[in-house]
Amino acid sequence: MKRIVFAATVAVAAFAVSPAAVSQANANVQFDPLTMRVLQTPKTAVRSEARRIPREIVEYTGNHAPGTIVVNTGERRLYLVLDDGRAMRYGIGVARPGFEWAGSHKVSMKREWPGWTPPEEMKKRQPGLPDYMPGGIDNPLGARAMYIGSTIYRIHGSNQPASIGQAMSSGCIRMLNEDVVDLYDRVKIGARVIVI
Repeated sequence: MKRIVFAATVAVAAFAVSPAAVSQANANVQFDPLTMRVLQTPKTAVRSEARRIPREIVEYTGNHAPGTIVVNTGERRLYLVLDDGRAMRYGIGVARPGFEWAGSHKVSMKREWPGWTPPEEMKKRQPGLPDYMPGGIDNPLGARAMYIGSTIYRIHGSNQPASIGQAMSSGCIRMLNEDVVDLYDRVKIGARVIVI
């Protein structure tokens, strides 16, 4: 009996991780350079991705300049306009009913593994949210964020891959982490963002 109790105590101790260790583990998350998929590191286990909406180059008939981001909330797709009548199309998660918006802005800032400060309105709706959450794999903003003008909205990764293709956000545009990394690397600060 003593041997069983001792083994259980050792097992529990092995899984007890300090917040500092979790933060350090999150900073060490790496992407496969070929597939851009999140890799498991020795200090962290990464959630498996949900059924993904394929990222693909498609024909594009809009009259927007190359480098423009067009977010079609009805389709739940984001288009990055390329040259020669083409666009890179990504699956996205969009705002839930009552939080929809539309407009034209520019990418004002870009951040890798951004920290998150929940807006006061969100904290009122969801008591218990932290005042601030450092960047990392568990952060709701995911691997990358592109800030939209002076709004509170972002195009960002997600720690909830199953939300992609759904209307669940408070207005931000969510992407799979591997897709937001791809978009982030292609987009410049000042790029036009059109949300329809």
